[in-house]
Amino acid sequence: MSVTLLTGNEAAAYGAKLANIEVLAYYPITPAFPAMERLNKFIEDGELNTRFIRAECDHSALAAALGAALAGARTFTVTNSQGLLYMTEVLYHISGLRQPVVMAVANRALSAPHSRFPEQGDAISQGASGWVQLFCENNQEVLDSTIQAFKIAEQCRLPVMVNYEGYIPVSYTHLTLPTKRIV
Repeated sequence: MSVTLLTGNEAAAYGAKLANIEVLAYYPITPAFPAMERLNKFIEDGELNTRFIRAECDHSALAAALGAALAGARTFTVTNSQGLLYMTEVLYHISGLRQPVVMAVANRALSAPHSRFPEQGDAISQGASGWVQLFCENNQEVLDSTIQAFKIAEQCRLPVMVNYEGYIPVSYTHLTLPTKRIV
């Protein structure tokens, strides 16, 4: 084990890397974008062998994740706030089809025109969607919950959302990282 400083988004990215994801479907949205950047760097550096699908919107990103899961791939995506609401239609399809998709959600307030306030209204609005939702208090929990989410999803045949504050965990926190893939 090693100790390092990571933001919540980086912790989610490391969790996905350690879970050995096979497909990353993503649309860039703030404050979740740094997780995708970190995962893309892992791919570029040869540390992660995964297919990266950069979609034209959040809805399409989750639809691509659904397609990948239906094909049997271990799938991951990241979003927040209005992006999560835009995905609502596909959220219900994924849970109804019992696909083990894992999604990190950097929670951010839902308000116009743009809010940087942390709250879980985006995730709470999806309470009836059929997704298992994990809520994290700190960055270590983001890392651990992301890794655990894949096992939960695959064992229960249900999608899992890992929720964390979008603008609070941008501060760096010391995390204990496993030195090898563990899932």
